[in-house]
Amino acid sequence: MGTRDTIRNWAKRIKRDGVTLWFAGKHPATPWYAKALGLVVVAYALSPIDLIPDFIPVLGYVDDVLLLPGLIWLAVRMLPAEVLADCREQADIWIATKGVSPRSRAGAALVVVLWIGAGAALWIWLVQPRL
Repeated sequence: MGTRDTIRNWAKRIKRDGVTLWFAGKHPATPWYAKALGLVVVAYALSPIDLIPDFIPVLGYVDDVLLLPGLIWLAVRMLPAEVLADCREQADIWIATKGVSPRSRAGAALVVVLWIGAGAALWIWLVQPRL
């Protein structure tokens, strides 16, 4: 297996685990801390808006290549084995039948709120003292 196939398989696992976390957030046996992290990760992963826009050179892909897979890995590690197996099965069925990931409006709203908060913080830090 070449490097290209390895990367393609890794990307498929990341996509599947993102959908797995979506199902784990609804699973009654998921611990609250795993649900909390998982729901934040899923909201961001399924959001049509990125925290760092992709048109920004290099930085635009940092969240897609490092941040998001790292958070997905951490959230998956927090899940009990039986919950993980059940939710991965549901995710595989979802991907096989629907073919696409679900979308999250809550994730898009979260990103917009974060950008507004960052803008307000910059305003207070840079502009406010000069007025």
